[in-house]
Amino acid sequence: QVQLVESGGGLVQTGDSMRLSCAASGLTFSNYVMGWFRQAPGQAREFVTAVSRAGGNTISADSVKGRFTISRNNANSTVYLQMNSLKPDDTAVYYCAAASSPSYHYVEITPSNYHYWGQGTQVTVSS
Repeated sequence: QVQLVESGGGLVQTGDSMRLSCAASGLTFSNYVMGWFRQAPGQAREFVTAVSRAGGNTISADSVKGRFTISRNNANSTVYLQMNSLKPDDTAVYYCAAASSPSYHYVEITPSNYHYWGQGTQVTVSS
């Protein structure tokens, strides 16, 4: 049974930093592109950032470029999201997700192409 478990969310102030973690089990982690998505109340789920299987390629939404960094540790099956200079607009439930890929270098931004999802962790940024 595949499980993705996010942790590290909470309440911070504008300008603060936060790191989210997502621990995976039940899958061969290094075979999967890993991504982070977020969903604010009343809005659709949106792509945040993704990292390739080997960790060498990343892609991020324009709204988080220069502030958020995704990384992964295949040895402990965990993906991280380092969030700096947080803004109130970053308030959302953050989800990690896994997409299988035959390529070590491919990154995926389309939610429907992700096969497994975590339960989400709330991030709230106060002004």
